[in-house]
Amino acid sequence: MITVAEYLQLSFEDGDREYVDGEVVDNHVGDLAHASIRTAVAVFLFNKRKALGAICAMGCHTQVSSTRVRLPGIALVLGERPAGRILDKPPFLVVEVLSPEDRYDERIDDYLRFGVPWIWVIDPASGRGHVYHGGTREAVTDGIYRTQDPPIEMNFAELFD
Repeated sequence: MITVAEYLQLSFEDGDREYVDGEVVDNHVGDLAHASIRTAVAVFLFNKRKALGAICAMGCHTQVSSTRVRLPGIALVLGERPAGRILDKPPFLVVEVLSPEDRYDERIDDYLRFGVPWIWVIDPASGRGHVYHGGTREAVTDGIYRTQDPPIEMNFAELFD
């Protein structure tokens, strides 16, 4: 059992880890398909950052509660760049690309309790997934991931044209 402050001082040669209730836990980063899709989504959002007045970050430490630090695949933060080293306020959008080794239910619950208004969960094999917003979970059947206020529309198939 360690504290959040102790966790934030750690570094790992083989990739970062998350912090859950005093313990350091693995963060599965997935395979090449997973990494390619995560990069494509991040580039899509990064290219929209100026128009949205936002910053886009991959794998940024995000303290979702006093005892949990998550590493969202991608976080989009509206407004000014946060002053600290970690995100301690909910980003506008979190994107998670599913990897076969990972379970996302607990992580999604953490983001929702933290107050993240939009969460996209993408299955890299099919491009289908879910959008979480305002207590609802909506299946993405047309391949288009959306937000409102500000509106963002990402057509999954067009990421690879």
